[in-house]
Amino acid sequence: MTIDELTKGYKEEVAYQKHMLKNLGYWFQLCTIISGIGIVLIYFFHKQNLWLNIIGIVLLIIGALGMLMFGYSGWKGQQNVRAVVDDYSQKINHFKDSTRKVINNQ
Repeated sequence: MTIDELTKGYKEEVAYQKHMLKNLGYWFQLCTIISGIGIVLIYFFHKQNLWLNIIGIVLLIIGALGMLMFGYSGWKGQQNVRAVVDDYSQKINHFKDSTRKVINNQ
């Protein structure tokens, strides 16, 4: 495996993971909207309609749990991207050091 192939593979992996993080962001936004709808239902119908109030509470809880889940997933995904980039830089530095040692020994 050459350094160019290694670089290409790592670039593809980082691009894919960033794309997935973007998708997680969309899901987080959806859960935020769901929570907002739940808050609006609770606020406007807490005295008028029991069923809409219950639906609002359920939506608020589902949205909040989704936000926690997707927020945590996004945070762990960002850590994973950083780990991939650090691994790449360590491998490149190792290859360069090995190459220097071989050249200096000749």
